[in-house]
Amino acid sequence: MLTFSEACERNKDPILQALRPWLANCSRVVEVGAGTGQHAVHFARQLPHLDWQPTDRREYLPGMVARIAAEGTANLRPPMELDVMQDEWPRFAADAVYSANTLHIMSWPEVEAFCRGVGRILGEGGLLAVYGPFRYAGRFTSDSNAVFDRSLRSRDPASGIRDFEAVNVLAAAQGLALEADHAMPANNHLLVWRRR
Repeated sequence: MLTFSEACERNKDPILQALRPWLANCSRVVEVGAGTGQHAVHFARQLPHLDWQPTDRREYLPGMVARIAAEGTANLRPPMELDVMQDEWPRFAADAVYSANTLHIMSWPEVEAFCRGVGRILGEGGLLAVYGPFRYAGRFTSDSNAVFDRSLRSRDPASGIRDFEAVNVLAAAQGLALEADHAMPANNHLLVWRRR
């Protein structure tokens, strides 16, 4: 049986609709933290002009391999191992990086490493799209996000919903400028930066 995320199934179409115009002129996307592979399969099928490269830590790869074998399309690459804390990321030729529901699970040093890694693989004009919950000016966007944050921190004190402003500073340090902040269902956001 394939691993399955109800949240991925629920949010894949709203994310696709928000992402589609941003990826219209891209050719290769690297997905960081692809998890079950549900987004990778859906987006590769719906965006056939893209070469989609899913990545994640080693323990997630067997489930992703199985899903891609069962449901994948020709433009969906075999998953590659990537831990954001690796000193050297694989040599990706990517004009966009996508990641969903990862930053609040990572520790802050991992978020910093993620942004540095993205900075190394994106060239001029490259896009970074990140989906998930964020705080703004130190405030949660909903009571449910505050509850979610407490739940995350009770399991792992190093995790938690990130401040948009702090993540934006990390992105700016890599030459990425915010182009869009899409409000999404369930109190999430899709943030899009472009490499200047």
